[in-house]
Amino acid sequence: MSESDITTLADNYDNQIKQLKDEIFRLCWYMRGGVSYERLMYELGVEDRKIINGIIKDNIENTNKTKMPLV
Repeated sequence: MSESDITTLADNYDNQIKQLKDEIFRLCWYMRGGVSYERLMYELGVEDRKIINGIIKDNIENTNKTKMPLV
């Protein structure tokens, strides 16, 4: 593997880590203490996070339809 390939791979991993952290922090914010960062990051799997994200999206849609405040 060349040095440029390694650099590209490292950059890709870095971007994936940033995306994961963004997802986790957003989930923590929406859950408002219902689940910790540590639990989301280290205990729950990708499928669990996808399910939680789906629930959050449904709730946001319902909140927008009813014109109720989200926060």
